[in-house]
Order: sequence, then C-alpha cells, then structure tokens
Amino acid sequence: MNPTVRGFLVIALIVVVVMVLNLQGTVLAIDMLLRIAFFLAIAVFLFLVWRERRADIEAWADRSRWVFYAAAALIVIDIGFFIVGGVPSGIGALSFVLVLVICAWSMYRVWRDEHTYA
Repeated sequence: MNPTVRGFLVIALIVVVVMVLNLQGTVLAIDMLLRIAFFLAIAVFLFLVWRERRADIEAWADRSRWVFYAAAALIVIDIGFFIVGGVPSGIGALSFVLVLVICAWSMYRVWRDEHTYA
C-alpha cells in the first residue's frame, strides 16, 4: 500500500474514533497542552542561544544590546499571543507576520553591525 494512502487512512481512523467516542474535549485539551509545550520549547531554545552568546552580546554598545533584547522579547510576546489567541486572520495575521519580520530584521541588523570590523 502506498505510504501516503496508509497515512491518510490512519488519520481518518483517528478522526472516526474521536467522533464516535465524543472525545472533542480531550482533543482540545491536548491541543492547548501542545501549544504551551511548543511555546516553552521556543523559550528554552532562545535561552540556550542567549546563554551561549551572552559574553559577545555584553561587549556590544548599549543601544545595540537594548534593540537586540527588545526585539527578542517582542518576538516571544508575539508568539505568545499567537498561541493564546489562536490563528489570526486578516489584519491580525498581517500584524503578526510584520512584527516577526521587523523584529528579526532588526536583530539581524544589530548583529551584523556589531560583527562588522572596518
């Protein structure tokens, strides 16, 4: 049997079991727990990256350090609102993406400016 078809059959079987046993509440609870776990995984990753590079960041200029940390905090807050509020649509989705892009770009620019030796 084709692996893709087998995968879809497994998904269909899980859906049928959830519908027959009326487990929608359980699925929603698991979904919320997975969202929280994903958010914590992102936070732990960012902490590990920060801990590995904090000596380099402390050598930066004050303004660069503030911009870098503020952008990182704003990314975490943006993702937190995404996890708590669900998938945004319309202007909410646009603002979510714009905040991520602008913060990532500002972090990149600060990093590049601090690592350019002329």
